[in-house]
Amino acid sequence: QVQLVESGGGLVQPGGSLRLSCAASGFAFSNYAISWYRQAPGKERELVTTLTSDGTSTMYKDDMKGRFTISRDNAKNTVYLHMSSLKPEDTAAYFCYARIRRRDYWGQGTQVTVSS
Repeated sequence: QVQLVESGGGLVQPGGSLRLSCAASGFAFSNYAISWYRQAPGKERELVTTLTSDGTSTMYKDDMKGRFTISRDNAKNTVYLHMSSLKPEDTAAYFCYARIRRRDYWGQGTQVTVSS
């Protein structure tokens, strides 16, 4: 059974940092790309970044380049989203995603709130 479980969200002040984790199970983790999405209140879910099985990462939003980094630890079956210089507009629920054997899998999400 494929599972993706996010953690690490919380309340942080503007300019602060957080590291989100996505713990995966039920599939050959090292063989698959993992993505992070986010969804702000009243907005559509948007793709933040993807890390492929060979370690290639893509950051899809210019505003996040230089502030967000994705990494993976295949020994721990975990993908991380490192976020720094956080802004109030980064407030959202963050989800990890994987497409495994032609099916889409999502985690339950972790809330990030950036506020003073």
